[in-house]
Amino acid sequence: MQKELRIVFMGTPEFAVASLEALLKHNYNIVGVVTAPDKKAGRGRNIHYSDVKNFAIKNKLNILQPSNLKDKDFLKQLSSLKANLQVVVAFRMLPEVVWQMPKYGTINLHASLLPQYRGAAPINHAIINGENETGVTTFFINNAIDTGKIIENEKTIIDKNDNFESLHYKLKIIGSNLLIKTIKIIEEDKLELRDQKKLFSDLSELKSAPKINKEFCHINWNNTTENIYNFIRGLSPYPAAFLFLNSPDNKHFQIKIFITKEEKITTEIPHGKIHTDNKTYLKISCTDGYLNILELQAAGKKRMDIVSFLRGFQIKNDWIIISA
Repeated sequence: MQKELRIVFMGTPEFAVASLEALLKHNYNIVGVVTAPDKKAGRGRNIHYSDVKNFAIKNKLNILQPSNLKDKDFLKQLSSLKANLQVVVAFRMLPEVVWQMPKYGTINLHASLLPQYRGAAPINHAIINGENETGVTTFFINNAIDTGKIIENEKTIIDKNDNFESLHYKLKIIGSNLLIKTIKIIEEDKLELRDQKKLFSDLSELKSAPKINKEFCHINWNNTTENIYNFIRGLSPYPAAFLFLNSPDNKHFQIKIFITKEEKITTEIPHGKIHTDNKTYLKISCTDGYLNILELQAAGKKRMDIVSFLRGFQIKNDWIIISA
């Protein structure tokens, strides 16, 4: 007999919206949406809603925005919804009192092939590490991050030209479809769970995906063209890899880099050196060649292609790059 589901959805960023939209399109009963509290953002410090909240408002869904997931009033509200399944997509860690609440459990959609890339930034780290494939996984939440029993997963190829933005888009669509498949499995009581501990024999084989901070995004040019190329596209367009430039008159500039092209050479060259004609190209030496910078952005300026950038920003070959 098919289960009658009452679903609470938990999520915050745009990645989660595709999954919530898929649930509505398949006529699932969404009794509540839990998302992050509103924040002040921008120069005007205007109130900013999460992407999930904006979508929930448009679709007249019941919204809860707790600042503390253990707050008694929130737990009372959540319990009153009488949900028998909770769905989590790109949200924060849940306390046990929350994830244990529904009869059929709490499931999570994660943007990697678990147990690989547990953590907050799996899409970024998969590209940065030069992976050829990744995917999405659904699993039941337990008391440790991204370690619960796997329900389903689906693989996809990481193209050599994929960056965070393009792979993020692919995975949110694949993920929303996998979520529907997962819920149908739960509805029809056809679960065949897999224990993550049985999918690897050595903890050293596991790659993590910790949250990315600003310091992490500073490019270290003492590396190969391929590794730096992957690093840049794994952070493009957000939060964006960057370098610091020093001019001979001791002016400092932070430059974000979005798109590059590899140029490998066989001779040894000093790394972290600028090579430019100041008109059509700017490339930076790595340990085995150059990275041609194709799109970039100076602090306080718009993102530009290299020709437009050099038209208004005169960089010389004797400028110094401060490497991470």
